[in-house]
Amino acid sequence: MPEEILDKVSKQAQDYYRNTPVIILGSGASAAFGMSGMWKLAQHLMANVNVVDLNENEQASWHNFCEKLKADIDLETALHDVPLSPELTGRVVHETWRLLAAEDIKVFEDSLNNPSLFPLGKLLKHMFRSTTKELNIITTNYDRLAEYACEQENIHHYSGFSHGYRGFAVKRDYLSCSRQVNIWKVHGCLDWFINSNGVIASLSSMNKIPNDLTPLIVTPGIEKYRSTHREPYKTIIHESDDVMDEAAAYLCIGFGFNDEHIQAKLVNRCANNGASVIIIAYELTKATKEFIEDENIDKYLAIEAGDGSKSTIYSSLFDEPVEVEGEFWSLKGFMNLIM
Repeated sequence: MPEEILDKVSKQAQDYYRNTPVIILGSGASAAFGMSGMWKLAQHLMANVNVVDLNENEQASWHNFCEKLKADIDLETALHDVPLSPELTGRVVHETWRLLAAEDIKVFEDSLNNPSLFPLGKLLKHMFRSTTKELNIITTNYDRLAEYACEQENIHHYSGFSHGYRGFAVKRDYLSCSRQVNIWKVHGCLDWFINSNGVIASLSSMNKIPNDLTPLIVTPGIEKYRSTHREPYKTIIHESDDVMDEAAAYLCIGFGFNDEHIQAKLVNRCANNGASVIIIAYELTKATKEFIEDENIDKYLAIEAGDGSKSTIYSSLFDEPVEVEGEFWSLKGFMNLIM
């Protein structure tokens, strides 16, 4: 019986995969490499954002914000509940960049002697064995792990800017190449900065924030919705929307369905246009389970870690979740179902 179930799941995964899914990366995809999630980021901010030189109102706001975090309120909710001044928001951005950039560079350095570190690279290479010439990744992460995965397999990637020491904003067809992965970074990137004159550039592999430049990464909370109406986010989001609207299938890796914009697109495409979705994560969030339980979503396969080395599978083919032997919730394990 377990083998029969696994055969059905494998066939379902392969059927969805044949439609060249848009890949959606969430924080869980980066957590697999030791990158900090929201909880670790919150701890870092409380320990490192200095407010002693700010006015009383700003200090009071920061104290209120930290108290919410100490009460186990998640970072995004705390940033929604406590409006921070532009100066405080800037300090949060700087400390967020400082934490994640160091972790990102460490992953890159680890990859130099480990040519198989990124399963995503192997997946992209396999997807290009078809006649497909262009693949799309949409990510809410700031890190460059998707770019590293492409380069591991010598695949050209585009993320909104030209290549080089100082990249400038360009269209995705600015270079002519046989195969290309588009990486739509809807919340910004560790590479992106804006100077005092408002000039935006992509600066590769900086180990510190250059003088008088500001990282272009969107922090959670109210500021996220304000910033996404400005460049480069506005163009990136518009392009990613077009990609999602044209897709027949999606592969969500470590995505918790907590981004309202992407989730709304997925619900619409899967419920109203019959698109299929595969979701793999160490643990499916409450929002993810609500998504697959929607009676209008009828083509889904979701996998999370079970007990020990098992996986728990939720499929539109089965009335109840099933548990199977194997770590199919990880990208490396999932690829055994489709290759």
